[in-house]
Amino acid sequence: MEEIRIYCENDGKHYTFPMGTELKDMCPAEGTLAALVDNQLKELSFKAMTTHNVRFIDYNHPDGRRTYIRSLCFVLQNVVRQMYPDKVLAIDYSLPSGLYCEIREREQMYDGRPKVYFATDEEIENIYENMKQMVVADLPFSKTKMTLEDTVATFDANGQKEKVNVARSLGRLTYSVYSLDGQKDTFYGPLAPSTGYLKVFDLIGFNNGFCLQYPMDCSYGKVFPLKRQSKLAGALKEHSDWCALMGVKGVGSLNQAVREGKIIDLINLSEALHERKYAEIADQIYARRGSVKIVFIAGPSSSGKTSTSKRLAIQCKILGLNPKVIELDNYFVDREFTPRDENGEYDFEALGAMDLDFLGKQLNDLLEGREIEVPKFDFKEGRRHFNGNFMRLDEKDILIMEGIHALNPAMIPGVDNSKVFRVYASALTSLSIDENNNISTSDNRMLRRMIRDNRTRGIVPESTILRWQSVRRGENRNIFPFQENSDAIFNSAHIFELPVLKYYAEPLLRRIAPNSPAYTEATRILKFLSYIVELSPQEIAAIPPTSILREFISGQTL
Repeated sequence: MEEIRIYCENDGKHYTFPMGTELKDMCPAEGTLAALVDNQLKELSFKAMTTHNVRFIDYNHPDGRRTYIRSLCFVLQNVVRQMYPDKVLAIDYSLPSGLYCEIREREQMYDGRPKVYFATDEEIENIYENMKQMVVADLPFSKTKMTLEDTVATFDANGQKEKVNVARSLGRLTYSVYSLDGQKDTFYGPLAPSTGYLKVFDLIGFNNGFCLQYPMDCSYGKVFPLKRQSKLAGALKEHSDWCALMGVKGVGSLNQAVREGKIIDLINLSEALHERKYAEIADQIYARRGSVKIVFIAGPSSSGKTSTSKRLAIQCKILGLNPKVIELDNYFVDREFTPRDENGEYDFEALGAMDLDFLGKQLNDLLEGREIEVPKFDFKEGRRHFNGNFMRLDEKDILIMEGIHALNPAMIPGVDNSKVFRVYASALTSLSIDENNNISTSDNRMLRRMIRDNRTRGIVPESTILRWQSVRRGENRNIFPFQENSDAIFNSAHIFELPVLKYYAEPLLRRIAPNSPAYTEATRILKFLSYIVELSPQEIAAIPPTSILREFISGQTL
């Protein structure tokens, strides 16, 4: 039998195997979930037929975690389908502690929203126990090809209408379909070899459904207690219901709207919803005008904080308030006092990078009616300067400040909280590809950032991808723990934005070479985008200049 050489990146050694050997028979360590073969993500069932560079990955790798979660979702889907054959599982959106899921009736409510089956705590526990039994049984995941007709027939029989819509909207001749214990489903990425790999998970009742929990980043072996972030969950649920009201329950029905020429109506409706939300937040601020004098706005990268600040200021003006803006970035400490991270680099995202004492003093002076001189931070020089920019807050004045720490109470410990209104802004998309493949809000934001950084700063997509995990770590440390401190949440996601982002992002991603360390991630995103029908330039032109999306794709006038 002919032999092939495999270079294992994990240990830096070459190995010889018979041609056709599966990756799982080459695995160097227990806990391996998938592998990068020449920088392309492959299942462990992949048969090597020629020379390859192989890197085996476990739960500590982002693609390893995604493989684990996809596989776990299939186990949950399988159990729910066996226990409730007349109902449908919907894996709706991501929460900080896992995935929010609902068991739904096959028929919808009169207004198009899903009709939820409310599982009891005992039922949820039974689902959990059946999942554990399936894990103990160590059942294999297998993959086959099916024709379009067979794919549609299978998922139509399962009540997975959005999965049917996706298949029909793409019109491919064949589809890759996974099987587990006689049940079939589609997933947009590899699965683990078998259920026995999925030993750590939990299922906790939450709102109208339950949360599927799994280990968090780099903590394989345990599940953390459920964080019941009701404000965030409420915003995601609101967006999910609104999408359903618009007749868009997933990517399949969104693709259908694009192909039928209905996307401009969706653009106009989504923009109107944003305007309504800005007005509602301004109304809340106005209702507290006797006490509130400062509005803080925070959110993760590419959430549209700048646009939110400007649009909210306009709505406040309509109500007779006079917004004034100060950038929190002007309150950095001088460069030599900036804290450093574990690598010895300046950590500008740390709370200690801000001069909290000076910020607190200036805010208290403003609240007490005194005039201040607003600083201006010179980032090139690393120093604060004063240029004669004086400010006072009069009766109708309101101060708007935007920054990553704006929801953290430790930023202004000496300032009266009753004078402060906090807004959390983020692109909280709850649109899914189909019933059991949700879309990551992080992916949505990364696409926004990639397009904007390339357009405005000349940053190549490769750099954006490689820096994203560091950006996420900063968000997990400085922003996400404080989401529930907000008085209002503004969801900057648009129902139509993924077909827009695809138009701009796809050509950028295709430039990334196969030998780039960003190639694996670029390939994953391109595969995800391949299920979305992009907008034409004429349709994109219909997006108004005030849209938050214009902050990223250009053409914004505020």
